Amino acid sequence: MRRMVGARRASGVMLAVMAACTTGNAAELRVTVGSAGQPVVDAVVSLHGKATPARDATARMEQQHSTFAPGILPVQVGTVVSFPNRDNIQHQVYSFSQAKQFEIPLYAGNNAAPVRFDRAGVVVVGCNIHDWMIGHIVVVDTPYFAKTPASGAVRLDVPPGTYTLRVWHARSETVFGKTGVIPAAGSAHAVGLVLAATAPEARGNDRLRALQDKFRRLKGAQ
Repeated sequence: MRRMVGARRASGVMLAVMAACTTGNAAELRVTVGSAGQPVVDAVVSLHGKATPARDATARMEQQHSTFAPGILPVQVGTVVSFPNRDNIQHQVYSFSQAKQFEIPLYAGNNAAPVRFDRAGVVVVGCNIHDWMIGHIVVVDTPYFAKTPASGAVRLDVPPGTYTLRVWHARSETVFGKTGVIPAAGSAHAVGLVLAATAPEARGNDRLRALQDKFRRLKGAQ
């Protein structure tokens, strides 16, 4: 399913990263994501190498002040996510995304069953009652990932090997890059990526309303 937030072509690189050392010690990759000369917050940076098993972990995406918190939640495949409702009103959380389709009927407090995310991809989460509420759960098939803070910079410590660097942001397509080499274990390698500047969509936009209409039609047909 297409993301509810507008996607535009991003400039940057998909980086196939090769570590130069074969010891068990980790090398450090520092990634900085920027746009229009400013750091980009909430970009999900991940390094993908050989296949890794699903992770038995837990995470939370709360509803507070009629928003999802955090609005961007990166998790590894296999993670179970709970959706606590901190508001004094009910929410109805759902997703039609290919990576995970689910529905949590109207509820308050902690009365919602958690959801396991067992397939990599971007899961767009909405609320059928409040059309401005939108969240993204970015499910990755690697243990090496991070979300950029206000500085736009993250650090990933990885064992030597060959990796593909991926960067995702809600207002951009996946960023790809070129081949590079991480120095020997114990040293650091820095990569800078630039996203094309885009403006956020307004609350309650037409695409969100269309998705809610689809949800209601499907529910009415049941």
